[in-house]
Amino acid sequence: MAGMEIFFVILIIIGILVYNKTIDFKKFMIDNSQVFDLLKEDNYEFLLYAKYGDRVDVDTLFQKRITNAVLIACIFMILFMGDFNALNFVICVVVFYGMFKLPYIQLNNFYKAHLHEIDLMLPYYLKGLEILVQHYTVPVALGKSIDDAPDVFKPGLKKMIEKINAGDASVDPYMEFANTYPVRDSMRMMRLLYRLGIGSQERKQDRLMMFSRSVSSLQNKAREVKYKERLGKMEGQTMTMLVTTGIGVMIILLIAMMSMFGA
Repeated sequence: MAGMEIFFVILIIIGILVYNKTIDFKKFMIDNSQVFDLLKEDNYEFLLYAKYGDRVDVDTLFQKRITNAVLIACIFMILFMGDFNALNFVICVVVFYGMFKLPYIQLNNFYKAHLHEIDLMLPYYLKGLEILVQHYTVPVALGKSIDDAPDVFKPGLKKMIEKINAGDASVDPYMEFANTYPVRDSMRMMRLLYRLGIGSQERKQDRLMMFSRSVSSLQNKAREVKYKERLGKMEGQTMTMLVTTGIGVMIILLIAMMSMFGA
């Protein structure tokens, strides 16, 4: 009991110090930002943009991850204070790492769960891009497409355009975009888009026609998938209704039979 009382007293003292800003977690984070940035995952920003859009404050959310993990680890350290040893220290480190990684795992799971939706968005984005490419060069068309692009594509597009504008004339920026969004035919479409931006004007027309046919094919596939999903949903609802109706009829018949035998 005494141990728990000490724990609550220390917790209250820490709370007062934080409230009075004697302990300033924000300043601590800023002062040690270079150290904490080493813990940041390579695709963390992208996953945040994919879930919340490109207006999300990445630094604030990352600081929140660190702060929450440190606080939970500190609570465990206080709990173990009466008998602190190497094993308890390892437990505190594991707790810190687990709490720190949890938001990232949740973001990753969200992205994987919505990968199918991204798959269906890509053909319609490419169709709008195709119209722009008819009037502008590929890099300019990509830049103009950002405003109307789905939020999930905006971070990848901005990164690709930055690399192209920095002088990277290779296929790498396009392939990086395709790897970021590993959906159906993304690799093939990015290669076609890259080829569309090189060569003479005559070659561009031929490649534009090929790109257009590929986009139309992807749109048709997306429509088929949506139709099948809608049909499957309707079939599921119909089956549920039939089963519910059947069970209801059986219950009514059973009640009627019991009433007859009772009479």
